[in-house]
Amino acid sequence: MSEAVSEAVTLLKQGEVVALPTETVYGLAADAFNAEAVAKVFEAKERPSFDPLIVHVASVEQLSEVAVVPEEIEKTVQKLISAFWPGPLTLVLPKSDKVPDLVTSGLPDVAVRQSGNKIFRAIGKELGSPIAAPSANRFGRISPTAGSAVMKELGGRIPLIVDGGACRDGLESTIVRIEAGEKRPIIHILRLGPVTKKELQNFGRVVIEKKRVIDDHVQAPGQLASHYAPVTPLLMFDKPQDFKPEPGKKYGLLSHKGEKKAGYLDLHEWAMVESLSPGSGKLPEAAVRLFHVLRVLDEAGLDAIVAEPVSDTGLGQAIMDRLRRAAIDPA
Repeated sequence: MSEAVSEAVTLLKQGEVVALPTETVYGLAADAFNAEAVAKVFEAKERPSFDPLIVHVASVEQLSEVAVVPEEIEKTVQKLISAFWPGPLTLVLPKSDKVPDLVTSGLPDVAVRQSGNKIFRAIGKELGSPIAAPSANRFGRISPTAGSAVMKELGGRIPLIVDGGACRDGLESTIVRIEAGEKRPIIHILRLGPVTKKELQNFGRVVIEKKRVIDDHVQAPGQLASHYAPVTPLLMFDKPQDFKPEPGKKYGLLSHKGEKKAGYLDLHEWAMVESLSPGSGKLPEAAVRLFHVLRVLDEAGLDAIVAEPVSDTGLGQAIMDRLRRAAIDPA
């Protein structure tokens, strides 16, 4: 793997983009201080310029190169970093002048985190520069959690994919913005992810921002109303009985546990059934498998995928967030 790290660093220093593993999903990486390299990220992903990127630092010390931490929230930022870095928590902070406007889509703030993936961190340390890295897929599509998925999405568009195996968490990082409150800090969750509301409540009052952006008025990455979508239409319903299959169409079921009592398994003669957490229904397993299972169903030649809901609590909130944004209106 040391050879792959060296090759990735060489390409990044030359202003190229490479796909790298993180603990959340695979990222499409570029030197965050090289605007021309960052432009290649947008081009490879077909990503609109109004959707900002997350910047990954190799160390806590590198944070000062990327962001300015306001004095009124400094203690809260330090506590969150101590608790969750390296890991799947992204902080939205005022950006430093060193960060190109293209990275933040012209916004005054930058989204920044430290990845827990050893390969990603080794590359960042050797590069000596922060890394801008959104998910390594075409814009709006299913996020990749394996090197093979990156190849399907971006093969031929980028010079290198570093395959570090399956991602540990399987969902993009939680994104938060911190506000100095009167009694306690207010932590605004801009994107749900592996770090849950319950975990963050130890550090302040937590508010989940539920409004989804339908135009170019974003505050942070991952806020667009439609995202993470398969090519095959994904349907969700308030209750199983709302599903009315059209004759002659092939439907696949994205099940939570693969059990009948949820009301979906016996609802229809499914052409294919894939479960997020077979039998156990464990949400961490469901989170890890979500994008992989979505991709399997998307490649099965179905007319539509019906998604069975999971428990909308804890990590389940992040899973449901991804499903809702991938789904189309059945009407």
